[in-house]
Parts: sequence; structure tokens; C-alpha cells
Amino acid sequence: QVQLVESGGGLAQPGGSLRLSCAASGFPTSTYAMTWARQAPGKGLEWVSDIYNDASEIYYADSVKGRFTISRDTAKNTVYLQMNSLKPEDSALYYCARRDYYSDVDRSLAYIDVWGQGTLVTVSS
Repeated sequence: QVQLVESGGGLAQPGGSLRLSCAASGFPTSTYAMTWARQAPGKGLEWVSDIYNDASEIYYADSVKGRFTISRDTAKNTVYLQMNSLKPEDSALYYCARRDYYSDVDRSLAYIDVWGQGTLVTVSS
């Protein structure tokens, strides 16, 4: 069964760091481009980052550029989102997602075909 399971969320203080993990089952992440998205309280889904299957193309939303880093570990079939210099506005439910096999990274949530359940990040003093 194709599945994405996020973990690593929790409570962090402003300026702190968290590392989110997305463990994939049922398919090799090396075959697909992957995406991180988030939904803050009272707001809609926001695209955060894309990474191509071989990591040759990586993109970030302007709101996280320079602070977040997306990466992937083929051996562990896992995608990561390292979040540094966290701000209260980063508080959100963070989702990992698989991009359709035939699509390229496009800095949006178009052509997503599998979603994880989300992991909650709260940034507060």
C-alpha cells in the first residue's frame, strides 16, 4: 500500500529548529518528485518546497527560503524538511506529498497524487 507518514513535529521556540521526516512505503521515493506543504490555523494549504527525484531541482516558497532545507535519503526511502530560525508564523500542520510520476516540480500543489496525514508544528514562546 502506498503511504506517506510524517513525523518530527512538535513545539519549538522562535529561532529554534525542527527536522521533519516523511517515511514512504509502497514505492521508491527516488522515482518521484516530492513536496512539502503546510496549513496554518485559519488558512489554506500553502506549498512549501519541491525536490526532484534525484534532487537535481529544489525549490522553496519565499516565506521559508534561506531557513528551510529539503533533502532525501534514498537508502531510507525518506524525505526530510530541516526547519531553522523558526517563526511563530511557521506554525502549521505540515504535509508530505508525492508528485505525479509524469509531472515535474512546479512550485505549487498541482499534480499531487498521494498525501501523508500531517505532523503538527507549533512555534511559540
